[in-house]
Amino acid sequence: MASLSRALRVAPPRLLWQLRPSDVEVELLAHTRRVVSHDLEEETGLHTGWIQNGGLFIASNRQRLDEYKRLMSLGKAYGVESHVLSPAETKALYPLMNVDDLYGTLYVPQDGTMDPAGTCTALSRAAAARGAQVPTTTGGVTSDVPISRVSGPREKAVPPVVLQRGGGAMGHRGPVTVQPWLTLRPVCSAFQNMPNVRDHDASVYLRLQGDALSVGGYETNPIFWEEVSDKFAFGLFDLDWDVFSPHIEGAVNRVPVLEKTGVKSTVCGPESFTPDHKPLMGEAPELRGFYLGCGFNSAGMMLGGGCGQELAHWIVHGRPEKDMYSYDIRRFHPLLTDHRRWVRERSHESYAKNYSVVFPHDEPLAGRNMRTDPLHEELLARGCVFQERQGWERPGWFTPQGTAPVLQYDYYGAYGNQAHRDYAYGRLLGDEYTFDFPPHHDVIKKECLACRGAAAVFNMSYFGKFYLVGLDAKKAADWLFSADVSRPPGMTSKGPVLLSHSSALGSGAPLAGDGYYLAVGGAVAQHNWAHISAVLQDEKFRCQLIDSSEDLGMISVQGPASRAILQEVLDADLSNEAFPFSTHKLLRAAGHLVRAMRLSFVGELGWELHVPRPACVPVYQAVMTAGAKHGLVNAGYRAIDSLSIEKGYRHWHADLRPDDSPLEAGLAFTCKLKSDVPFLGREALEKQRAEGLRRRLLCFTVDEKVPMFGLEAIWRNGQVVGHIRRADFGFTIDKTLAYGYIRDPSGGPVSLDFVKSGDYALERMGVTYPAQAHLKSPFDPDNKRVKGIY
Repeated sequence: MASLSRALRVAPPRLLWQLRPSDVEVELLAHTRRVVSHDLEEETGLHTGWIQNGGLFIASNRQRLDEYKRLMSLGKAYGVESHVLSPAETKALYPLMNVDDLYGTLYVPQDGTMDPAGTCTALSRAAAARGAQVPTTTGGVTSDVPISRVSGPREKAVPPVVLQRGGGAMGHRGPVTVQPWLTLRPVCSAFQNMPNVRDHDASVYLRLQGDALSVGGYETNPIFWEEVSDKFAFGLFDLDWDVFSPHIEGAVNRVPVLEKTGVKSTVCGPESFTPDHKPLMGEAPELRGFYLGCGFNSAGMMLGGGCGQELAHWIVHGRPEKDMYSYDIRRFHPLLTDHRRWVRERSHESYAKNYSVVFPHDEPLAGRNMRTDPLHEELLARGCVFQERQGWERPGWFTPQGTAPVLQYDYYGAYGNQAHRDYAYGRLLGDEYTFDFPPHHDVIKKECLACRGAAAVFNMSYFGKFYLVGLDAKKAADWLFSADVSRPPGMTSKGPVLLSHSSALGSGAPLAGDGYYLAVGGAVAQHNWAHISAVLQDEKFRCQLIDSSEDLGMISVQGPASRAILQEVLDADLSNEAFPFSTHKLLRAAGHLVRAMRLSFVGELGWELHVPRPACVPVYQAVMTAGAKHGLVNAGYRAIDSLSIEKGYRHWHADLRPDDSPLEAGLAFTCKLKSDVPFLGREALEKQRAEGLRRRLLCFTVDEKVPMFGLEAIWRNGQVVGHIRRADFGFTIDKTLAYGYIRDPSGGPVSLDFVKSGDYALERMGVTYPAQAHLKSPFDPDNKRVKGIY
């Protein structure tokens, strides 16, 4: 305990900001703030060291101020007070600040600092009072630690677990960087109770520390600690002034009086950063019962309260209460975490861009081209601008200006690397750095309208493709899916909880017994794989989950002309009578055996072709040849996003998340509640249906052509009732569409009368726009187009 106390006594206060560009993180931060500012002191009588001196975010350009305005609008949905200040108003609040180069600032009065020593001491006392033990030193943990489970429901018996907190995750490699900051001597009385400052564009923060000021930041050339010693513990490094000098320059520019202030002390210690700048939490898929709470990317104190609560719920109930997917260790595929180049590059970029503006359509430049499908080179030659999702390169949109390959990561010119200059992909990505419509807005429009008017081909090969096979495959599918999967072979089903689509295979399954083919969005495929595998193990189902994601491609042809095009490629009758919607068949395309599914995620007549890897290129080329006279175009996921929101199709992790229910999301028709078949979550749905919905997902349209991306506040009759989860522009209806959950401020159920009786507006960056609410999408509400009725 002595060594822990010594370390905590020298630890400086930690910042707590309430606003981040994520609704879940806003909720996590709110819990931490409540714990340190109220709950712990009330429970223990100990002061946590909480100081509410406010926070000030500096904007040196328009885009940065737009980002802060987005945070302000989101904060209104959570009751977080914030104000956009002019340079003059900022000067009045912080007299010593240089405001000559400012566009404005965001002031959050109830932000503050928390003392690590006081907080940990109070937490330890509260835990001990409830019977917990608080070890201060622990030995190493190896992957062969024996873990056993207690039989019975988790709610009644918590299985023995091992929890790793702090540092990096066992078995998951991640670089450790050296993060410095310094404390300046007492400056002057004018600094007393001044707000903490974040100047993101100068990559520097100023934190009040008693009568002194701490300065720190994030540089593009952090020092990697190559060999982490298990004996280092609470040790520190000497400060490298060459690395730290840009932060000093940024601090002096913002507060000139600091140039004449002496240095009181320096702190330079190790900090682990993860490849996507998110913590590692939850149960490790390789070792059941081993839980992680680590890799907090220098935000452990401010996120610790909220994440601690979620982790406790995770251990006791087998799942967190909030949507913790972005933090869940299961989000990463082993192909990535086992690859040193990917881990190092992505972790560097997450550190270097820690203070960068968070644009809606930004893409990483590090760790690219890790997972490519058979059509990658073919589409690249046709102008494909790729997006990255969990290592996969998937089509974003198609530029008419030539090829745009992603080049090898240049570390932003650090470590002796030559920074890339004006190359095509970087230039096109730079066009995305806006909160307005990008220059290629009309290019995406052409892809969307071609799909609605003729046909478009989408390469969806990054999807996860799994086979669920074995003696208990039917039982497992019934339990896993809320949708009815008791359909005959040749039929498909779509629905929660996994939001994948499945196809009954019958006796043609790879192994004995029933079988199902599951197609899951590639960005969440590994998470779904781990979840299904855990359920199969826990329920002792006699079946297997086989991953064929790398073995199969997925080509989707959609639009009014899709039948005419594919009729020339497939050796079967594609009429409504011979090939109805939501069915599948094994057919030949250009001489190759493929699985054709009549499905759509854009609301058009269309088919998905699930193709063996070696056949992908010839099948794609045959489709393009047949489609040439029908106006067939290549299209990417930017078009899918627009087309799907226009049709009202739900996106996983946006419209529908683990903390939502199918009833709230308007997906009751996908739940087999009219049958007596048990399935995972049935009791919770039945209870919710009986008690009434406390929130409901609505579609909104805005007549004014204004870009929206999510996080906008939803106003009803002058009150904020929620925020937007997902938004995009619908080119067919020529309006902005947005989806978000609303609540009744009185706390009662959100009835249909409540929905219909309100006047709505959406707040974007502080400006409200009148909006119309819809219970169903205004585009093709009768679902005629997917049935081939035009």
